[in-house]
Amino acid sequence: MAEGIKLVAKNRQATHEYFIEERLEAGLELFGTEVKSIRLGKVNLKDSWIAFQKGEAFIRGMHISPYEKGNIFNRDPLRERKLLLHKKEILKLFQQTQRDGYSVIPLSIYLKGSRVKLEIALAKGKKLHDKRDSEAARTAKRDIDRALKERNR
Repeated sequence: MAEGIKLVAKNRQATHEYFIEERLEAGLELFGTEVKSIRLGKVNLKDSWIAFQKGEAFIRGMHISPYEKGNIFNRDPLRERKLLLHKKEILKLFQQTQRDGYSVIPLSIYLKGSRVKLEIALAKGKKLHDKRDSEAARTAKRDIDRALKERNR
């Protein structure tokens, strides 16, 4: 990643389950204790997704563990959080999700300076045979790399 960017969490399952069509950076509307918890790496994107309501985008299913020293200021770990995007971006993403098989998913969450950013993607779901093909290609590439490494010794 670029200078001043610290990766906090990544949705590793996303590239296995989806074809990534387009990537976008979005801000998040968070409370102070949530930001502190994210800085400690206590966030999970595994089962999260982006939903649209009344012209706004929200992330659902993202788990941010309560901050240990947060006491009464801690929020619900699974609450939906608003994404900070321009209206044109939201409208474009919403229209593209209306197509069959497309959805918007989070790929990673990172710190850019003092701000928390979320990388989201427009993605198309993979079928079972697509997953098998990508697994076979990954295995073949690994075998080739291993053979080249052995040969170059």
